[in-house]
Amino acid sequence: QIVGVDIEGSILTEIWQNKGIIPSGAYPKTYKVEGIGEDFLPGAMDITVVDAIERAGDRESFLWARQLVRQEGIFAGGSSGSAIAGAIKYCRKLPAGRIPVVILPDSGSRYLSKFYDDKWMREFGFLSMEFGETALADLLLAKPNKMLQTAALGDSIRKVVSVMHQNAVSQMPVVGADGSLVGLIEEVDLLNHMLEEHDHSNDEKIDALIQNAGAVFPPETPLEEAMPSLTAGYALIVVENSKPIGILTKIDVLDYVAGKI
Repeated sequence: QIVGVDIEGSILTEIWQNKGIIPSGAYPKTYKVEGIGEDFLPGAMDITVVDAIERAGDRESFLWARQLVRQEGIFAGGSSGSAIAGAIKYCRKLPAGRIPVVILPDSGSRYLSKFYDDKWMREFGFLSMEFGETALADLLLAKPNKMLQTAALGDSIRKVVSVMHQNAVSQMPVVGADGSLVGLIEEVDLLNHMLEEHDHSNDEKIDALIQNAGAVFPPETPLEEAMPSLTAGYALIVVENSKPIGILTKIDVLDYVAGKI
């Protein structure tokens, strides 16, 4: 399938929904992401090959682009952030096991004075969250239980389930022999595995069930920049010198904000 990503304010989505014809009442609005969206159907675009369209907004596009360069070292433009935002929305609807390919259409070199500039982001309200500048390290310090529970490569499923139960956690970072982060183990993956119809031994290992740690941040990261990952359903793994030092979930952030009001 080919999935397009449109920006909020463009009318390409309405044109696609109306089979290539601009519907009456479809009016474009202003937006800040460059190189994406239109107020007409470009002649070079064959809209019939598009199977679905997801929409992204300015703010989430810019925040995803900033996260992309920080987390993956990919210096991309705002429309690439839109592509990531749209891909995440679409992939959450897919069954497990599907592999998406996301095309990042633009470099970030032309945007150093725009969305890569915190002052510019605040000027246009994209970094305006009241607690947005709070560092993840401060959120970790505010947690009632500051001890991070981790699993290790080679741990048994039985051991990890026991630790999760004793500490009331649903996911744990997995570390290698040197303590560096290698992934994440979640209770839902353990449950699905244990419900499969095959023999399970007492010393069965977690290694095959480890998932990529989807949201990894250094402790100085402001909450504002980590929020797209949190709202996309990821736990935030805070890492220093390649080693996990804490994990933050939605309820941790909610507790922190509620305690400050």
